Amino acid sequence: MEERTLDQLNPGDTAHVVSLDPRHPLRRRLLELGFVRGAPVTVVRRAPMGDPLELRVNGTDLALRLADLRGIRVRL
Repeated sequence: MEERTLDQLNPGDTAHVVSLDPRHPLRRRLLELGFVRGAPVTVVRRAPMGDPLELRVNGTDLALRLADLRGIRVRL
């Protein structure tokens, strides 16, 4: 299985969270939103200019900036 950061996925891709950068400025909030180890994440769509991405995590849709997604490692 391939690992990459969440900002590198395309619409329709589904992956599982592997880790969250411990120095990420939004770490606590991302954990509260469900970005925990093993959680499935699906990229729903990309905004017209490419940023932000709409994601589905544990049944909840969220829009997050690419800069915030670079600290989240996922496994395809």
